[in-house]
Amino acid sequence: MIIMGVDPGIAILGYGLLSMEGNRFCVISKGAITTESTMSMPDRLSYIYNELNLLLKKYNPDAYAIEELFFNKNIKTALTVGHARGVAILAASNNKVPIYEYTPLQVKQAIVGYGRADKKQMQQMVKMLLNLNEIPKPDDVADALAVAICHGNSSKYSNLFKL
Repeated sequence: MIIMGVDPGIAILGYGLLSMEGNRFCVISKGAITTESTMSMPDRLSYIYNELNLLLKKYNPDAYAIEELFFNKNIKTALTVGHARGVAILAASNNKVPIYEYTPLQVKQAIVGYGRADKKQMQQMVKMLLNLNEIPKPDDVADALAVAICHGNSSKYSNLFKL
C-alpha cells in the first residue's frame, strides 16, 4: 500500500509518500511545496494544486491522509490554511484517491502514544519509525510523514476516518 500524507499550509505544504508492507514503512518521497508571499492567493492555490496533482499522478497512492485543520487564534491564518487544505483535498478527489483525515491529537497518539506530545518528540519518533538519518525538514515534512504513518497504523479502521 502507498500512503500519501499531507500537512496543509499556504506558504509550506508538507508531503510524504510511504510504502507499507505488513507493519513496515519505507519512504518513497518527501518534501514541501512552497509558495511566495508575494504571489496572489489564487496563484498560490493553483500552484499547490498543480504540484500535488503531479505527485498524485506520479506515485498513484492507495490512500491520501491529511491533517484536520487545527484552529488557532488567528482566524485569517486559519482561513488561508483552510483554502490550501481544500485545494489539497480537491487534488486527491480529482485523482480518485480515497481521502482520510486525522486530528493532530490522533496523529500524536499514533506516533508517540501520547496526544499532547510536543513537536520534538514527534519529529524524533518519525525519524526512528522511518529509520531516517535525520529529522525531516522543514517541520511540515515531518508532520506529513507522521500523518501517513498514522493512517498506516489505523488502516484496518480506515472507514472511520474516510472523508
